[in-house]
Amino acid sequence: MTGSAGDPRLSLDVARQALAAQPFSRLLGTRLAAFEPGSATLELPLRDDFRQQHGHLHGGVLCYAADNAVTFAAGSVLGPAVLTGGVTISYLRPAWGRLLRARASVVHAGRRQAVCRCDLLVVAEDPAPDDGTLVAVAQGTVLVSGQPTQA
Repeated sequence: MTGSAGDPRLSLDVARQALAAQPFSRLLGTRLAAFEPGSATLELPLRDDFRQQHGHLHGGVLCYAADNAVTFAAGSVLGPAVLTGGVTISYLRPAWGRLLRARASVVHAGRRQAVCRCDLLVVAEDPAPDDGTLVAVAQGTVLVSGQPTQA
């Protein structure tokens, strides 16, 4: 993957196929809402079984969404053979709502790694009057794996 905007491998449809090839993402019902060079947005409809004992969204679900979103954003510029090298997340407030939106963007990319930021927002209403409430922020480092991806 060259990382140029005209590269057909960077299309939203191809990225959606990559997400659909992840059994865990299919299990959770994750969808790729936006994908372009340097950014990706994942959306996850929230279910009761994603909540913890106090009723709000479990932090593991938020971290999963951040991990996957930063990897898709980085892959949009590094190519498809990438792996997350690390993710840090800060939880800002309890997450309540019907939809989780993980919006990631590349902060810096070299030839072998990218650093990305991810804002995690929860949308409470349908239709949403705004972009949602910011509930967590994350940063991730994504590395070129050197291995071809498997379908």
